[in-house]
Amino acid sequence: MNSYLIVTGGYVDDDFAVRWISEHDFDERIASDSGMEFFRRAGMMPDIIIGDFDSVKTETLEYFKEYGNIEWKKLNPMKDDTDTEAAIRLAIEMGAESITLLGATGSRIDHMLANIELLGIGLEENISITMLDRHNRIRMIDSGITIKKDEQYGRFVSLIPYSMRVENVCLRGFKYPLDNYCMRKFNSLGISNEITEAEAHICFTDGILLVIEADD
Repeated sequence: MNSYLIVTGGYVDDDFAVRWISEHDFDERIASDSGMEFFRRAGMMPDIIIGDFDSVKTETLEYFKEYGNIEWKKLNPMKDDTDTEAAIRLAIEMGAESITLLGATGSRIDHMLANIELLGIGLEENISITMLDRHNRIRMIDSGITIKKDEQYGRFVSLIPYSMRVENVCLRGFKYPLDNYCMRKFNSLGISNEITEAEAHICFTDGILLVIEADD
């Protein structure tokens, strides 16, 4: 599986990110604009740098220009999509089968919501896109999944309807099970469930869910 890492310009917990990257193999590492700042702080090299470079520090930009083995993708600042979206679409164009996003959360809630929206590209292209930070793993799904308790990301599993309705939701192996329940938007029913068995199953017949594994 072609696995790609994209580091964007939101908040990155360096200790967590360095450890996560060292524990996982990636075919390509992409810095999206000021995602370069993390790579420089961590002493790591991206394989690809993409962006309009309007938010990265000049000294960081010059630092990476000294290295000839990095592929550069310069974007026009007058564009409709974000640098993060451009990075995701580039990774897919290059053959990515799974994408991990770091730095996609942070203080700018508008950027965070936009990045959650971009998880839908994975559904359209039939690839896995996951947003990560120290406390959260966020995925968007349009079919059922299984989460093993010994592999879950945090203590809590929250399910948020992304479509207006998610039909016939069944939850097995959770503290709060559901059986053929229609989950609708604009309520908080799916927040802070917990896995109680070796495996937890999320099944539904139609709709889109956000699955957020979280810890305090």
